[in-house]
Formats: sequence, C-alpha cells, structure tokens
Amino acid sequence: MKELMFMKIAVDVALENVLTNGGGPFGAVVVRNGQIISVGRNQVTTINDPTAHAEVQAIRAACHYMNDFQLTGCELYTSCEPCPMCLGAIFWARLQKVYYACTKEDAAKIGFDDQFIYSQLDLPPDKRSIPMFRILPDNTYLPFNAWIQKPHKNY
Repeated sequence: MKELMFMKIAVDVALENVLTNGGGPFGAVVVRNGQIISVGRNQVTTINDPTAHAEVQAIRAACHYMNDFQLTGCELYTSCEPCPMCLGAIFWARLQKVYYACTKEDAAKIGFDDQFIYSQLDLPPDKRSIPMFRILPDNTYLPFNAWIQKPHKNY
C-alpha cells in the first residue's frame, strides 16, 4: 500500500530530524503522481523560525519545485496531525489530500499543545491573549481596490 510507504517515510524524516538534526519530532512529504516531490522537517529551533513546521517546509519546497503556489493534485503525508498554521497553509496550497500519523492529542502529550490556538480563534480579536485592534488609515482599501481593477489575477 503506497500510502503506508509514504507515511513511513514522513515518520522516518521526523525521527532523523530529532536524532541527527536537533529539530522537532515532525516530518512531511508532498507526493504527486506517486512520486515524492518535496520533504519537510520541523526546523523551528534550528533556524529560529516559528513558521518552519515540517508541513510548511514541505509545501514551500513543493511550490518551488512545481513553480506554482497551488499544489492541486498533490498529497501531503505528515507524521502528525497539522496545527492551525499548517492547516491554513494546506488549504491555501490546495492540496488534494492529507494523511497523518500521530494526532494533535498525541502531540499535546509531549508538550506540543495547539488547543489554545484553536480556542483563540473563536474569541473576538480584542479578547484574545494577544489583543488585536483594528486601525483604519485613509488608504486602508487602496490595495484591495487595486486588486479588483487588476485584469489578470492569480488566486
């Protein structure tokens, strides 16, 4: 079964990342037409980038390989259920399917608990643990209006 093979590779990437790279216990691969086109590993602490999750790294590499910001027809295999940030990247990249091994509950048991982010999303912006406030300068809508007028858009 090809899905099991690709998942084993994603998990092996995660294990290698912990044992030899000093990174977190997460790995991911993007597959297109039965071939791995990119590999990602958690590099948050190794490159000091909070967005360098395995899924995001794999998506970035796959987009570079495909020369496109959309990964339609591609599948993601990840060693753990994606966090909210990675989930957003997955939807924006338009991946066809996502397969995961460990659950978010498994990750929480070893200190990677994203439940607080999920709960923050349901709060009004000004009530979040990092308060967010809207400011409206007079040029607020100029970029959106320019986009509306643009004849050839890439979504």
